[in-house]
Amino acid sequence: MAFSPGLLVVAGSFAAFRLLNRGLERLVPPPPSARRNRWKWRNIWTSLAHSVLSGSGALAGFYLHPEMSDDLVGTHPPGAHSLVAVSVGYFIEDFVDMLCNQKLHQSWELLFHHSVVIICFGIAVLLHQYVGFALVALLVEINSIFLHLRQIMLMANLVHTTCYRLNSLINLGTYVVFRIATLAWMSRWLFLNRQNVPPATYAVGTVGMAIMTPMNVILFYRLLRSDFLKSRREKEE
Repeated sequence: MAFSPGLLVVAGSFAAFRLLNRGLERLVPPPPSARRNRWKWRNIWTSLAHSVLSGSGALAGFYLHPEMSDDLVGTHPPGAHSLVAVSVGYFIEDFVDMLCNQKLHQSWELLFHHSVVIICFGIAVLLHQYVGFALVALLVEINSIFLHLRQIMLMANLVHTTCYRLNSLINLGTYVVFRIATLAWMSRWLFLNRQNVPPATYAVGTVGMAIMTPMNVILFYRLLRSDFLKSRREKEE
């Protein structure tokens, strides 16, 4: 296989997010409540930067190039391929960061999630195919923006604020629209186009969807219980 320029973008992205992670404490100093877990504070802000970049980039990609939605396999502008490669670099950086700073029993779910994403997106980057499909998956990052903001506010002890409450509502709404609905649409697309997708690629995609869907349903229940059901019970008590 010839060398793919996309691999240079992946390597550059990894280095850029690593540098950002190292310099974030100066840019966004942790509050006293987060100083015991400085690496986590840096990690969440790095993840937020990626979510803003990739989520808005995916939306802009489909807005500027609507033809991609008609052909998720072969049609894509160069910028879409670069965005997917940048995301691969980020997920590798985040994988390494968690592996170095967190115990395995605390991070195995995210490490597993990242492994699946790196494999699926890596195929798109190397083959220059299914980039549109990967870009659909990056729409999930729109919700991740509010997930990361939620974590930041939790670490900063801002749980009992109007901002946290507002973010919780937006987080839940975008979770349904950009995460659960997007994954359901992707699963449907894979099933309907199974005759046009090579068996190996179809198997990887199907396994990826089979892993991601229950993980996201469980996370949705945890968010609902933590931010809404729990607070309602506290009020009743």
